[in-house]
Amino acid sequence: MSGPVASPWCHYAAYNRRANETLYAVCAGLSGAEYKRDLGAFFGSIHGTLNHLLVGDTIWMTRFEGGTSPSTGLDAILFEKFDALREARERMDRRIERFFGELPAGFEARDIRYVNNAGIDSTDPADVLLPHFFNHQTHHRAQVHTMLSQLGHAPPVLDLHRVLRPNPS
Repeated sequence: MSGPVASPWCHYAAYNRRANETLYAVCAGLSGAEYKRDLGAFFGSIHGTLNHLLVGDTIWMTRFEGGTSPSTGLDAILFEKFDALREARERMDRRIERFFGELPAGFEARDIRYVNNAGIDSTDPADVLLPHFFNHQTHHRAQVHTMLSQLGHAPPVLDLHRVLRPNPS
């Protein structure tokens, strides 16, 4: 008798958590001025971009779990303080890992109906939204990676195969 089979998305959920831990560890060493400096990125600063990632993950996870998420605006600052944002990020990453570790049977074959942030009633297949969800995270972490370089800080290695190694080197 075998137990539940882990979703292949578990690797992406684990990568997301570890990449965020790595990125936040570097960002913890920034001065407040560096962290909030507008560097011309889509969400301005590292602070704005990390908040956006949490906004997006909150919206998508709520949709994946069958709920609705009120629009806060994609540029909402959910947390002004880095430590509070980091704690919320850690909670979200555990939520993501739990969800993908127990992915409901047939989830990838579903259509997900939701109202987007522009107020438009939308329906998309889960097998398109799941890659979007993880790609969105990677995209914005890459922006933070670039901003760290712009600030003169060494950005961390975030390659999936390196982050997921049991003994990263």
